[in-house]
Amino acid sequence: MTTNIQAPARPGETTAIRSGKKTGVAPGLVLFAGWLIPGAGHLLQRMWIRGLLLLASIFGMFVIGIALQGKVYQLGTGDPLDMLGFAGDLGAGGLYLLARICDLGHASVLVATADYGTKFIVVAGMLNLIAAVDAHSLATGRKQS
Repeated sequence: MTTNIQAPARPGETTAIRSGKKTGVAPGLVLFAGWLIPGAGHLLQRMWIRGLLLLASIFGMFVIGIALQGKVYQLGTGDPLDMLGFAGDLGAGGLYLLARICDLGHASVLVATADYGTKFIVVAGMLNLIAAVDAHSLATGRKQS
């Protein structure tokens, strides 16, 4: 019979931090890879299903947004709402960079569905940021799968 005795938690420390397992991949690399390529942070940690689901959903949302002629925000317009949109779009990492390189989403909004497309692009970026931070938390052991 074995017993699992843990030391008392230090102030501010949770049991998830103490009992979390590290994967051996540098947490900084997991965070950067997860931002650059949706789901890559989870894939680096061999969480195949979660990583592929994130890749498919974020990529799908971004592509649907582009297909609906959504706007890809850029820095420097001076409008506070455009700056927030840029921050959300930038969260998509490599997808945002690819859209800017290929000059996608720069046209003026001419159709009613373009507004929905713009929201799809921004939400894809925000979801990617959340996924990258989740992968980082798993890599540091702050969160258990």
